[in-house]
Amino acid sequence: MTKWLEKTLGEVTSFMKKGIPPKYTVEESEKTIRVLNQKCNRNFEISYSESRLHDCEKKIVPADKMLRAGDVLINSTGIGTAGRVAQVVEVKGPTTIDGHMILLRPSEELNPIYYGYAVKAFQSQIEGLAEGSTGQTEINRMRLQDEVIIKYPKDKLVQENIGRFLSNIDDKIKTNTEINKNLEEQAQAIFKSWFVDFEPFGGIQPSEMQFIPLQELCKVVTKGTTPTTLGKSFTSTGINFIKAESILDNHSIDSSKFAFIDEETNALLKRSVIKANDIVFTIAGTLGRFAMVDNSVLPANTNQAVAIIRPDETKVTPAYLYSFFIGNWHNEYYSKRIQQAVQANLSLTTIKSLPIAVLKNTTMNNYDKLVSPLFALMKSNEEENRRLSKLRDTLLPRLMSGELDVSNLDL
Repeated sequence: MTKWLEKTLGEVTSFMKKGIPPKYTVEESEKTIRVLNQKCNRNFEISYSESRLHDCEKKIVPADKMLRAGDVLINSTGIGTAGRVAQVVEVKGPTTIDGHMILLRPSEELNPIYYGYAVKAFQSQIEGLAEGSTGQTEINRMRLQDEVIIKYPKDKLVQENIGRFLSNIDDKIKTNTEINKNLEEQAQAIFKSWFVDFEPFGGIQPSEMQFIPLQELCKVVTKGTTPTTLGKSFTSTGINFIKAESILDNHSIDSSKFAFIDEETNALLKRSVIKANDIVFTIAGTLGRFAMVDNSVLPANTNQAVAIIRPDETKVTPAYLYSFFIGNWHNEYYSKRIQQAVQANLSLTTIKSLPIAVLKNTTMNNYDKLVSPLFALMKSNEEENRRLSKLRDTLLPRLMSGELDVSNLDL
């Protein structure tokens, strides 16, 4: 029988410090290193896409604040970001963190991977440790050390097995995500060949191609209402409520970012009920993120920060429209329209007037036949990722508390 111990986070942590005040530069050189910030910490993962460069000639970084694989990072400040937890799996070159993040390393008692998942299991509690006025909230580090209680098996081999079991789930999610990225690139290569380079048409833009405003091809719906304004509250389970933060940069939908509403509230939000093959599109907050909806997230609804674009399939196929968005959204014409949005909001008028290149249905249907197997596999992988994420999030607190028997984990 595995013996379980219980200590405060501070007692099982050998190192806990905030990052540095960086001296930023835009020119990469032998004297620069990467600096991670709050934006780099999302969905329990670290991304370098939002990192910046620090000039080591202007400020030396202490050796103990240079990141190592296995380090745990917690966002220490910010509304909606304070308390986010992630573990560094891979350090992509010399890297440190700024002063808005906390770096943690385990004591010798804990396996590093187990330690990472143990801290992740308490993210909701850690988020509740943020104190201060609006815009100035910060995690109280004394409370972080003293109030978060870590349970762990004394046997480090058992710790390793638990960590490996959970990391195998995350590795599968990452593999599916990489496969989907490759599949999307294949679909876009086909789209470019057909509708940018016009290879099936002898390299000449076909005369049948027309640019038609989106509103003539689709029904565009928004004006969803936040349930709390209807006298309702979000629940822990129920009908999926897709918010702007549920829609990721890679055009997928993150179920861990759903809120939930009940049947009665869903009935009051008839205008914004989502259907399969709708494209959900963020029009507030982070603008211009979009994803195609599949059956695995239904029934679902949304609020006023997300528009629903519903193709009229007699005029444009969902796969073609989705491909057109991916292929064109970051070109100069479309990006300018987003940048001109006032107060980080994109109006329905702007969306409805977007010109969409369309061809005869037979042409678009032939394109669909080529890319539909790719999109089907992408949807299957996304569905599996949602199931795996739910499994991980369900098992995580139970594995970290000793509630589950871990002697026969299937690794």
